[in-house]
Amino acid sequence: MKIYSAETWTIDELTAQIGDAGRRALVVPAADTKQAVLDTFGELLDVPEDYGTDLDALHDSLHDVADTVTDDGEAPVTFIWQVPAALRADRSFAVICETLQDAEGYAGKSLDVIAVCL
Repeated sequence: MKIYSAETWTIDELTAQIGDAGRRALVVPAADTKQAVLDTFGELLDVPEDYGTDLDALHDSLHDVADTVTDDGEAPVTFIWQVPAALRADRSFAVICETLQDAEGYAGKSLDVIAVCL
């Protein structure tokens, strides 16, 4: 997982670079609590209701995305996660990062995450 400052890269610039690399960019809007982040990822990933909205559901959903990319030959995915200062100051930020990094490790080149600190 790469972490950038919004002062260094804009979302548009990152999205363009990702597209130029032949990848799909999915922007995860800013949310300032752990539950709001999980809900936001869940909506973006269209998580089945039986998954719930917790870290395990995020983990499983990201693995599903990676498997779909690999199995269906889709373009690899890069998530651009917008992270507000309020969330970075919370312990849950590190826990969410660990979940995202695990998914990247599982996915190989199929899935990347960029966190943009707002």
